[in-house]
Amino acid sequence: MISDFCKKEDFPIFKKKFNGKSMVYLDSTATTQKPKQVLDAIVNYYEGSNANVHRSVYKLADDATELYENSRSNVAEFIGARSNEIVFTRNTTESLNLLSFTIGESLRKGDRILITSMEHHSNILPWMRLEERGIYLDYVGFDKEGHLDIEDLKSKLKRETKIVSVTHQSNVLGTINPIEEIGKAAKENGSTFIIDAAQSVPHMPFKMKEQYDFVAFSGHKMLGPMGIGVLYGKYHLLEEMPPFNRGGEMIKDVDFHSAIFEDPPIKFEAGTPNVEGAVGLAAAVYYLKKIGMEEVRRHEKHLTSMTLKKLEDLKNVKYYGPRNAEERGGVIAFNVEDSSNLKNDLESKNVKVDRLYHSHDIATFLDERNVYVRSGHHCAEPLMRSLHLPGTARASFYVYNGEEDVEAFVSSLGEL
Repeated sequence: MISDFCKKEDFPIFKKKFNGKSMVYLDSTATTQKPKQVLDAIVNYYEGSNANVHRSVYKLADDATELYENSRSNVAEFIGARSNEIVFTRNTTESLNLLSFTIGESLRKGDRILITSMEHHSNILPWMRLEERGIYLDYVGFDKEGHLDIEDLKSKLKRETKIVSVTHQSNVLGTINPIEEIGKAAKENGSTFIIDAAQSVPHMPFKMKEQYDFVAFSGHKMLGPMGIGVLYGKYHLLEEMPPFNRGGEMIKDVDFHSAIFEDPPIKFEAGTPNVEGAVGLAAAVYYLKKIGMEEVRRHEKHLTSMTLKKLEDLKNVKYYGPRNAEERGGVIAFNVEDSSNLKNDLESKNVKVDRLYHSHDIATFLDERNVYVRSGHHCAEPLMRSLHLPGTARASFYVYNGEEDVEAFVSSLGEL
């Protein structure tokens, strides 16, 4: 059981009280809370090993470098990769921008990039900028329940499609996309295949497959600190790519008019890296491994299934994405319909009104009850346009949530 390895007491923030009551934190899709084990690892680094890495020969710097590189190895092992295929970045957004500014620059006018309508802005905007050079951005649609339209994807794979970049799990719909099938189709087409795994690596077992060229995810969404991200890339592809940033540490030799760059992954880590972030992320990985990612996934499915069933009993609540918890992650976007007499009276007089509460109003209402959910468009405006919605409220679960959080959420929502 997950409670055998993950205890709410491990997370100092849950000791905080609001109006004498504990909070119900349901915004882990945005960022997760941090266990004491992660916080201690960061403090221990600063108190016992703080020095710049890769640059000095004294003992303290050796210790810092060893911690940093061991963190890289731990992350690599967690996803079934080699350590020299792991580039530390700031977050998923920077990882995808790195790819846009490296492999994206090799594209030519008339080439195409295929993404989906359910992408986070981080997997849209870096590619959108290439349209200025005559490169086409194609979108794959989804059905009324939020499943990706695989036939639409295959029909839009063309000879000119050089890159296919998709989210593994939608941060709004919760949809878990069939990345193995998509990756196979992309490779058969000769396309580079990129996965935004920000919402999947923290929540389910994830191991590298031959068809995955690049995978990006963030530390802060998996119990780690903010400011540390991961880009996995096949080594031979990283070797071929130019550096994204240029400066200290990532060079072998610099002359007045020329430079020789380090081998990957150091080639992509210019300047002083986020050593404490890497150390904290390694501690988070250890914490999740102790629980077991199969157990993390099972726990979230249980809470999601429980919540969906309860929401269906609230007739004025509409949620989005697959109805089957097996097909989605632990995130539920929803809206609430206002069934007040005033609305009914206005409609009876043929006055057109928006029957949905604004998502910010829903979040504020729940906040007053110490239940914390997200609201807005969740950095996925094209998806919202596809749903003809201005936004949604969103509840999301993680390892520190339990059935009591579901009960508190649904009970508070029911008061609307």
